[in-house]
Amino acid sequence: MSLPLPQLPVTTHRGSEIMLSRVANSLYWMSRYIERAENISRLLDVNLQLMLDFSHLDDEQLKEHWLPILRSAGDEETFFKHYTVANSRTVTEFMTFREENPNSVISCLFAARENARQIRDQISLEMFEALNECYLFLKSKNAREIWDSGAHEFYDQIKKYSHLFQGLTNSTFSRNEGYEFIQFGKFLERADKTTRILDIKYHILLPSVSDVGGAVDAAQWQAVLRSASALEAYRRFHMSDILPRKVAEFLIFSPSFPRSIRYSLERLYQYLHLLTETENGVCNTPEEEAFEKLLGDMRTLSIDDVFNLGLHEFLGNIQSTIDHLDDFIYQEFMYHPPTDMEAEIRLHQQEMQQQQQPAA
Repeated sequence: MSLPLPQLPVTTHRGSEIMLSRVANSLYWMSRYIERAENISRLLDVNLQLMLDFSHLDDEQLKEHWLPILRSAGDEETFFKHYTVANSRTVTEFMTFREENPNSVISCLFAARENARQIRDQISLEMFEALNECYLFLKSKNAREIWDSGAHEFYDQIKKYSHLFQGLTNSTFSRNEGYEFIQFGKFLERADKTTRILDIKYHILLPSVSDVGGAVDAAQWQAVLRSASALEAYRRFHMSDILPRKVAEFLIFSPSFPRSIRYSLERLYQYLHLLTETENGVCNTPEEEAFEKLLGDMRTLSIDDVFNLGLHEFLGNIQSTIDHLDDFIYQEFMYHPPTDMEAEIRLHQQEMQQQQQPAA
């Protein structure tokens, strides 16, 4: 059953202030990068812990375990430019510390801090200090030493920085258009990452027939839930064992779990209409119509319908739809056409000539 959506306050400043496209872009990407860094940290942490349960794996099995994680982030090609073997050490180092990887934890948090620095006067002092503290931690030798001595403590610290920043945002940022861009970026990134986490297990890490229902399968499904911080929430909702179909249903359709795909898309829908200043159900572009249809499917389809359609295709459609929505938001609010300097000069010269002509 769908939960009633909370009534979000409509921004009161519209018409009295105009937000620059540059500011909107920085707020949006600051939020996306922080959310992305947290998701990658959780994914790596869970998979490293999973490896402790399967220490007998050979090099080929390790490669089969880690490659899908690289592929889900679209970083496989970049990885093999710097490494020859995909194992626990090389993949986690690449996805954590390599600045050549734009999706590494360190690249995401550096980019978030840089976006925050460019709009320093638009966010609270507490928000910037939290990001700056995270930046200084990652730049210090201490970060690498903590990671070397125990990666769990390192990733736990990154998650705490993200939670601190999000809490400070809720506590210190005015409920205006800027807040809507921050929330829109967060929920778009979260929805995208949850689809990819689920896709990894179902269509790339499918176990052999002999593993189905066994210890390997159960451990991997627990890892999927823990990758989305959903294990405890799932157990409160489903008292039975961890079953693949139930896990997929929970992560896709839960209307109340804040990292489920449906929950993220519902919030995305709210903030989309606040940003475009349109009523719910009003669509002015193909991107908005596609998103409206997707949300309608999320509210009416069952997990059996999804499996009949094909889970991989269903998740791929979600990723494609929100990608197009991201493009729409960029074109609508953030794109700034390049200035034609020659045309500007010609126009300025014509204006000067007109001003110098004597009046008739």
